[in-house]
Amino acid sequence: MPGGRLTQQERQQIALGLADGLAYAEIARSLDRPTSTITREVMRNGGPTAYRADLAHRATERRTQRRRQAAPRAPEAAPQAHGRDAEAVREFEETLTTVFMQSGMPKMMARVHACLCTTDSGSLTAAELVQRLQVSPASVSKAITYLDGQGLIRRERDERRRERYVVDDDIWYQSMMASARSTAHVVETARQGVGILGPGTPAATRLENIARFLDFVSESIARAADQAREVLHAKPEGGSDDRG
Repeated sequence: MPGGRLTQQERQQIALGLADGLAYAEIARSLDRPTSTITREVMRNGGPTAYRADLAHRATERRTQRRRQAAPRAPEAAPQAHGRDAEAVREFEETLTTVFMQSGMPKMMARVHACLCTTDSGSLTAAELVQRLQVSPASVSKAITYLDGQGLIRRERDERRRERYVVDDDIWYQSMMASARSTAHVVETARQGVGILGPGTPAATRLENIARFLDFVSESIARAADQAREVLHAKPEGGSDDRG
């Protein structure tokens, strides 16, 4: 399987494959590349509907140039636990960051969230995030405020009284429940509008249908989250606690 960076010709083949509606795995097979390489390439360059080979190639050249310029100042990569490939971990973090951004999360918030999600401990201090991401403390602080407000992290103090930011087993459950409550609030507001606009009018009917749809969705989300909550605490068979 070939290694190294994608060539411009390969990017053109990716663009053609997307235009033909091919799945990432099919495109990857035609290029003899890992599917993750194609997924990361497309998602970091506009997604499947906006991907352009020429723009993606120029963007990659600019990123490469910036990295070379920053190389003398960059710290050595931290040693990876469990025999992991450091480069593969870095690339996966970039892919996860891009996926979070595609879901609507701002870039820095997505980077911090991906960094937390890929640590064995599930928690880092502000200083550790600054060091890992090579960004300013202000950027980390802003990202943490956003993620905390979205219910995607929680704060705690360690034995040295440092504030740590945590993505634990229950965070995703709490986030889903917060989403369900937010949707329920939209339902309540939409139904208030029905009375104001006049039951039976086109606008009121539209709002009532929106309310009925979102009511069903929010209840389904809450019910499914309750039923599946124990999955978040399950350990893989043969696994062990790797918080060492």
